[in-house]
Amino acid sequence: MRIPDQPIQMQFRSVRRRFKGRYRRAVGPIEVVALLNVIVLVGLFHFASSSFVLQPGVRVRLPEAPFTDGAPYGSRVLTLSQEGLVFFNDERMSMDELGEALARAGNDPSGSPLLIEADEGTDYGTLMEVYSLAAKAGLRDVVLATRPPPVAP
Repeated sequence: MRIPDQPIQMQFRSVRRRFKGRYRRAVGPIEVVALLNVIVLVGLFHFASSSFVLQPGVRVRLPEAPFTDGAPYGSRVLTLSQEGLVFFNDERMSMDELGEALARAGNDPSGSPLLIEADEGTDYGTLMEVYSLAAKAGLRDVVLATRPPPVAP
């Protein structure tokens, strides 16, 4: 039935029925399900971003020293193991290759020092050979890496 005086929207408004819900949602300061979702997502993100692969390398036990000095982060690192393995910037090489690599590093204008991580059991002769290779390459700043002494509680 159409009423000619009223616009069409008003006619449908009078016909429309209004329904009331029977149940009300519990409203609190923080909804528990939403909080648990956020916690699970943060945990999954942390789990997915962590590294599960060990970086291959040689375990080097540095000697203790009562003093602490060091080299800035990003300096060239030479690792000498007790078994005679030599790593320069995480690349395994022989002593001949080390001389060439140190010569290339000596030409670098950044002037960062050479940090030597030598195992406690490394021969003194090996250290002297490395020092002479560094001197021939023109590296003037050489730092021996050590462990700080344990702190007493």
